[in-house]
Amino acid sequence: MGKLKVTTTNLQDVKIIEPALFGDNRGFFTESYSDKDFKDAGIDIDFIQDNHSLSTQAGVLRGLHFQRGEAAQTKLIRVVTGAVLDVIVDVRKGSPTYKQWEGYILSASNHRQLLVPKGYAHGFVTLTDNVNFLYKCDGYYNAAADGGISFKTPELNIDWPIDFDQAITSDKDAAQPTFTEFEKDNPFVYGEI
Repeated sequence: MGKLKVTTTNLQDVKIIEPALFGDNRGFFTESYSDKDFKDAGIDIDFIQDNHSLSTQAGVLRGLHFQRGEAAQTKLIRVVTGAVLDVIVDVRKGSPTYKQWEGYILSASNHRQLLVPKGYAHGFVTLTDNVNFLYKCDGYYNAAADGGISFKTPELNIDWPIDFDQAITSDKDAAQPTFTEFEKDNPFVYGEI
């Protein structure tokens, strides 16, 4: 039925995916994920877990998160209510886009999905209230492999659309290391994950 529009980004191996949308006066229908369509588009990833988070207020900032080593995950992200600025950072040593970040608006209205490969730190800030944020992973969550980088790390100079004093965040995210601190034991090497 549906086909995918796949757009490459400035970050190595990151893609924006837009499934076909069929709408009329009642609303719309889309196949948000079809293994066949993804494989036909050259995206051959075995997703094994779906995650769903709800952020009830605008200004919730989550991230930047990743899973270390063998637990590293590829993610396919989408927003089904509300809107976010989704930010990813290439943390793979040796990658042509190492230490570079980009932000993408994902929303219920644009139906975009973001394919985030292993070796990227990921976070987002909600731009609206009541954001339902869904993502597929190709690996299971492993608490022992959990890692992160501070969303306000000065070395990355991420242009978040929020004052950090106003951000609604967890104690864990507020205490994440800077990129320089993370680099001391960075487990990601481009081409090895």
